[in-house]
Amino acid sequence: MPVWPVLIAVGLAFSVLAAWAARRLLDGSIGWMRAGITSLVVFIAALPLATWSLRAAGVLDGDRVVASTPIALAFFALSLGWLFAVVVVCVVTLEFAWPSHGVPNPIAAVREAFRRRDRARRYTEILSIASRHGLAVFGRPRDAGMPRDLPAAVVAAANDAGVTFIKLGQMMSARDDVLPRELVDALATLQMDSTPIPWADAKQAIEIELRKPVGEVFRSIDTEPLSAASVAQVHTAKLIDGRDVIVKIQRPTARRQVVTDLDILARLAADLERRTTWARDYGTVALVEEFSRTLHDELDYRVELDNIELLREATAASPWALRIPQTYRELSTERMLVQERVFGAPLSRISPGDLPNEYATAIADHIVAAVLDQVLTRGVFHADLHAGNVIVDTDSRDPALAVTLVDFGALGIVEKSLRRLLAALLIAMGNEDDAGATDLVLLICEAGPTVSKSALQREIGALITRVHNAASGDDVFRLLVDALRRQRLAIPPSLLLVLRTLGSLDGTLRRLSSRYNLTRKGIELAGRARPLGLSPRDIVMTAQVQLTLFAEGARRMSRRIESISRQLDDGTLSVRAGIFDSADERTWVDGLVSRVTITVVGVTLVIAGSLLGVSDAGPVLAGDVPAVSFIGSTLGLGGLLLLLRSLSSSFRSGRARPRRPSGG
Repeated sequence: MPVWPVLIAVGLAFSVLAAWAARRLLDGSIGWMRAGITSLVVFIAALPLATWSLRAAGVLDGDRVVASTPIALAFFALSLGWLFAVVVVCVVTLEFAWPSHGVPNPIAAVREAFRRRDRARRYTEILSIASRHGLAVFGRPRDAGMPRDLPAAVVAAANDAGVTFIKLGQMMSARDDVLPRELVDALATLQMDSTPIPWADAKQAIEIELRKPVGEVFRSIDTEPLSAASVAQVHTAKLIDGRDVIVKIQRPTARRQVVTDLDILARLAADLERRTTWARDYGTVALVEEFSRTLHDELDYRVELDNIELLREATAASPWALRIPQTYRELSTERMLVQERVFGAPLSRISPGDLPNEYATAIADHIVAAVLDQVLTRGVFHADLHAGNVIVDTDSRDPALAVTLVDFGALGIVEKSLRRLLAALLIAMGNEDDAGATDLVLLICEAGPTVSKSALQREIGALITRVHNAASGDDVFRLLVDALRRQRLAIPPSLLLVLRTLGSLDGTLRRLSSRYNLTRKGIELAGRARPLGLSPRDIVMTAQVQLTLFAEGARRMSRRIESISRQLDDGTLSVRAGIFDSADERTWVDGLVSRVTITVVGVTLVIAGSLLGVSDAGPVLAGDVPAVSFIGSTLGLGGLLLLLRSLSSSFRSGRARPRRPSGG
């Protein structure tokens, strides 16, 4: 019988068994394919060396076994053991150099290939845009600095890059606590205007959403868009029953570009957190994830539809309610929104002096009262009050009916506890009570151990004095954010959104009257809001809740005191330290102790095996090989395998250990 079929069978059997044993030894983290191929290659490469060693030991003579069967089997087992050790060494080395991954699903692999292609194209496009505006990182002389007007260059590049980067810039314009003031001011000017798509494409997109011809739903529809942005464009239309509506249809390619851009941003954020400390401190991955959720919500017009109805319900009983367009849920989808058409002019097209001063002031007063009512009383407010989202019917003589809000993609929510503190803060500022305003700020914001209350009070006092003596009213909300940032206070996101909204509204109302003082009017109206819990009903309900909490705490405290007294009497009182109290901490400690133990045992076996391996004591098993030397080789093999297991386990633990959550 030929020898080669036997060798093939033995090689395959060794490869399968060695792959299985290697995966078990390394906790199954190595793929079958990698372990199997490595085992087969090692067997083929090391077979001549193993054969030579068995001949040198006197087990083989040519191709004939000359040692007794038990001795021969022991030497064969030891040789296979060392071959297996070489397999594990090779597998661990490969794992260090080239970490293993699961075999991808074929469909997922194809999709990922298309994503890579889209990312590569988009990377090229973004780099080209950045280069045009002087922001390129590569291909620029070493001595070339950044553009002289960096904020303007960033804004221009974002406008060219499209919807994702425009939205990102708009979001970052609210991060007064992170970015320099000049960059924040520049990002706030980002616009969404864009070239409209042809009517044929828009009509096809509308019919896809309606699932029927346009003529079955609309009596007429204007082929020229009323406005066009990077995400969508708006067409005016009439329903079959004659009602005037607008149709907001999403661009067919907008979502695909956003998905690619968000994929790029997520990868860049993760890479920054791996490489830089500042990115971990600010939590860039969490920031991009939040931005991604927000942008996906804005691309889903059902969310905007829900926002419209929520704000309408929340402000229905308000004496200061602004008009909110009616919506048509049955005609609206994820990519299309149909709502009542609003007639009038956005404040972005109105200049100071276009309206009679008294009427313009009355409109501004009504808007301020309505927004403060939304923020301080209802807890739900329109969070994007730039001049284009406030429509004024210049033909109406009633300020309460003249103003309509549009574009509800951003809606703010303020919890009642913050509403009470915020109203009290405005009242304290109106009363020039800098001490009270400082205490309220510290209740609202998270203060670190280095915050100086006296320095903060001086900042707030100077701000209040400046506001009270300014002729037209400074942007107190921006000044307040600047002061809190200088004092390194952590501003709650809901408060930051409120301040940003009021700051945006301040600029919007100056389109009506350049001298309008939103701050003074807001402070005057804050005392009329009802979030303070001072009505008889609120006082009774708050007292009931607090009494219930106090009674429950007292009842539990008496039980705890009784339990401690009983344990003291019984001598069973014990104190448990908080260290290693969580399951994750205990698992980490158990793993560390296990690895240290395995390493110590492995080192001991390797040393013992080395000492015994060179000994010539004991009976001779085969040829010139004494029994003690054979035992030493066996112990060394066992120690080496233990060390390899410990090394591989430590390496995987270091790669998989989660980062500590970072603030920012």
